[in-house]
Parts: sequence; structure tokens; C-alpha cells
Amino acid sequence: DLFAGIGGMRLAFEARGGKCVFSSEWDKFAQQTYEANFGDKPHGDITQISSSIIPRHDVLIAGFPCQPFSHAGLKKGFMDTRGTLFFDVARIINDRKPSLVLLENVKGFTSHDKGRTFATVVAALDELGYDTSSQVLNASDFGLPQNRERIFIVGINRRKIRGAVFKFPKPPKTPVKVGDILDRRVDTKYV
Repeated sequence: DLFAGIGGMRLAFEARGGKCVFSSEWDKFAQQTYEANFGDKPHGDITQISSSIIPRHDVLIAGFPCQPFSHAGLKKGFMDTRGTLFFDVARIINDRKPSLVLLENVKGFTSHDKGRTFATVVAALDELGYDTSSQVLNASDFGLPQNRERIFIVGINRRKIRGAVFKFPKPPKTPVKVGDILDRRVDTKYV
């Protein structure tokens, strides 16, 4: 679980029977929340972590920093040092060779620098031995009361899983409003 934040991706994988063997997150407040949620504190700065301390694993998940590819981050991409962190993910993939890779980023990642940034990532995964599928998904289409479009890139290690093609799920498009997920009775200690 790289660039783990507070553990949203881990939560989803564990809900389906996955077991996290390693996590990395540099933000100290996110680390505190992650530790409160899961009982273990993520390792820090991924650029300072040797692949040798990362246990062997089947699935690598990484929501690498999106700011360099978003409007808010001025779209500097690989020219922003945060934009180069994908190459640390690639280093770990190369060293550990997981069966599957799941990468997540902002929708604008697909068109950043006229699509060249996205193409660089897909080419890097191909060179590492992964066949990729990608799709922009919106959280609101999966029952969450938020428009949050993200690109998901799934890489399948073609040496370990021959001939597999990943198909993205069809979103149920269940309408949900914020009021649908809020508690009706809230303790007065909460503001």
C-alpha cells in the first residue's frame, strides 16, 4: 500500500480478504490516522525505502501523488518532484515483481502533457512485463455521494498470469445523497 494516505485502498482490499504486508505514507497526520485505523504505522518517504525491506507480495497498490497532474497543482507533471514518484513505484515493481499492480490518479493524468505522461507510465509498466488496462471511474457511479473521477490502471504480470485480461466492473449507478450516509442520531459531543 504505497502513498497509503489514511488507508482507503487497504480498506477495500481487506474487505475482500486481502492482507497488507507493507505500507508507505510520508504525511505525519495521515500516518497517525492510518495507525489508528489499522494498528500499524506506515513507513515514511518512499524515495528512502529500499525494496529489500518490502516483503514479497501479490498485489501492489499505489495512489501516487496527483497534484503534479491536476489543475490545482499547475500540471507540472514530471517537472514537479512529486510527479517523479511513479518511478519509485516502478523501482519497487521491478524488484518485487508482484502478480498485479493497481495504480490510481486524477482523471487529468490521462491527458497531461497531451497524453505523454500517461503513455510513459504505460510504457514503463510494459517494459517491466505488465499488460495494462485502464479506465476513468467516478465514485458517484459506485454509490458514493461524491463526484470523484479517477483513472485506475491495472497491470497484470504476463510472466506470472498468462493471457489474462482485466475487465473493469460495470458501475451500478445507484443514486446516493450525503443525507443517505449520515447518522440520524449523533452524540452531542460531536459538533
